[in-house]
Amino acid sequence: MKPKVKELTRQIVNQLKQTQTANGSWDYPFETGISSDAYMIILLRTLEINDEDLIRGLAKRIMSRQEKNGAWKLFHDEDEGNVTATVEAYYSLLYSGYYTKGDPRLQAAKKFILAKGGIEQSHLLTKIILALTGQYRWPPFFPIPIEVILLPLSFPINFYDISVFGRANIIPIMILSNKKYSKKTKRSPNLSDLFTFRSDDYFRWPENRETQKLCSMIKEEITRLIGLPHAIHSLAVQRAKRYMLDHIEPDGTLYSYFSSTFFMIFALLSLGYSKSDPVILEAINGLKGMKCLIKGHPHMQFTTATVWNTALISYALQEAGVSSSDSSIKKAGHYLAKRQQYKYGDWVFHNPQALPGGWGFSDINTMNPDVDDTTASLRALSHLVTLDPAIYQTWKKGVQWTTSMQNQDGGWPAFEKNVDKKLLNLLPIEGGRFLLTDPSSADLTGRTLEFLGNYTNLRKNHRMIERGIDWLLHHQEKDGSWYGRWGICYIYGTWAAVTGMMAAGMKPQNPAIQKSVKWLYRIQNPDGGWGESCKSDTKNTYIPLGASTLTHTAWALDALISATEKPTKEIQAGIAYLLASYTKKDWTIEYPAGQAMGGRFYIHYHSYQYIFPLLALAHYRKKFESSTVP
Repeated sequence: MKPKVKELTRQIVNQLKQTQTANGSWDYPFETGISSDAYMIILLRTLEINDEDLIRGLAKRIMSRQEKNGAWKLFHDEDEGNVTATVEAYYSLLYSGYYTKGDPRLQAAKKFILAKGGIEQSHLLTKIILALTGQYRWPPFFPIPIEVILLPLSFPINFYDISVFGRANIIPIMILSNKKYSKKTKRSPNLSDLFTFRSDDYFRWPENRETQKLCSMIKEEITRLIGLPHAIHSLAVQRAKRYMLDHIEPDGTLYSYFSSTFFMIFALLSLGYSKSDPVILEAINGLKGMKCLIKGHPHMQFTTATVWNTALISYALQEAGVSSSDSSIKKAGHYLAKRQQYKYGDWVFHNPQALPGGWGFSDINTMNPDVDDTTASLRALSHLVTLDPAIYQTWKKGVQWTTSMQNQDGGWPAFEKNVDKKLLNLLPIEGGRFLLTDPSSADLTGRTLEFLGNYTNLRKNHRMIERGIDWLLHHQEKDGSWYGRWGICYIYGTWAAVTGMMAAGMKPQNPAIQKSVKWLYRIQNPDGGWGESCKSDTKNTYIPLGASTLTHTAWALDALISATEKPTKEIQAGIAYLLASYTKKDWTIEYPAGQAMGGRFYIHYHSYQYIFPLLALAHYRKKFESSTVP
């Protein structure tokens, strides 16, 4: 097995080196299904920007993803299909002008939508897109009134208690809902035949006593604000507009997210901006800049993952034995150093004593750092610190920002500190727990501990590390796993928690570690690999995929390698799976490994099939090569 492990390691290293770009980065696609492709068609047609090559290409990609029953899926094992994705595909294909209602494929899609309860069963964000393009009736109110932006930070619920990724989308939506804005064109399809009933309230906000109490509390505080109601409302609209304009990135996008930029464009139109205004044109060009090519078709990425890819790949190469003096590592290091953020983003509201120093996710993000990208970048730079004084200063700022982001509960969030007010879960926002808060999570906490334990001089009994471990111990599931917020899902969280606690000084014999190891052994597939369904995040429990994936197998292996002292038969079987399956080409290679909103938004990172098998093989060789390995 040793020669085969060495050979596959060399093969992946060569593959990654060959795909590095001229500026030192790696720009593997960040693939998120067909939603952003559909939204781009809808946006361009609504604004009457007839970029036919792009629209035709996106429509072809969407059609190529249709299932035999007429539906579209978010992931391979999603039963019959997803009604929201199917509504988005159907609408955009009609709006493209390249397909008609008489097309048998669209007739099959319509049949599926109606069988699943009609267009009314689509997701909240989809209904909003339908409303602002004239296909759906706006509700009489949005659960979060626009005046919330005026509430002081001292109020129990204020604008900055919503997560930054939630704020980015909600701000333009509040403006649009307030204006009841709608824009149709001569080419707009008619989707009235997708409704299963007529109602004055297609949105049907779910409310209970606690929700009503919270909404009343917000309204009462708003009425206490000094000024006439009209003046307050006007001020809120202007402040919301200012927020959007102040958070536009250099490429013209809002926070470098596709969805928030899409909504911002329509919000600005509702405020009187011309569709030829430079702000809108730059935003559209920014979205076009997110285009990538997958299997010959264009795909609109939700954002770019360039910093994330580059940090992880540089780190994995170094773990696999590539010297820090190698040109590929140096070039990646210089790229990452240039992407460190020096602006004060919204994170400062909850962390006012900290200085900037984090990294963001995308190539063009300048004001929205996150803990995950920061520790990933710092790992990649760790061996360059002694070679370059400038990188040493970069390193110091990054470590200081990371440590300052620990939550009061001892865990680490993704973007903002202590943004986890349970009251927000009472708001009737579909998928609100993924959109509105940014709580501590096992994946962020585990990986931060892994970084602090392996790459800094912090003592293992440092209070910061002890609090992080305590958080993980208190959030371990009964079966021994941990839930991972930003990946799929329990294997992901368990990998991060175990490797983090081991780096932080925990012994393999610790009961929590042993419990997690036994859980990983128990869910191993007969072929030696591991695989988890995207259904886990909405079911709130581990759901087996019924097949193994390279990424899940690599995560499970990496956790087991860190937590065991000898290469067990389960580890050997997992390594054998990687060796036998690395070159296979089937649906498991494209199965999503990440998620941003459970039940709605899943991510296929094209880089993961290289990064994580390489890491697992590298760590296997480092730890066990000197022992008796067959």
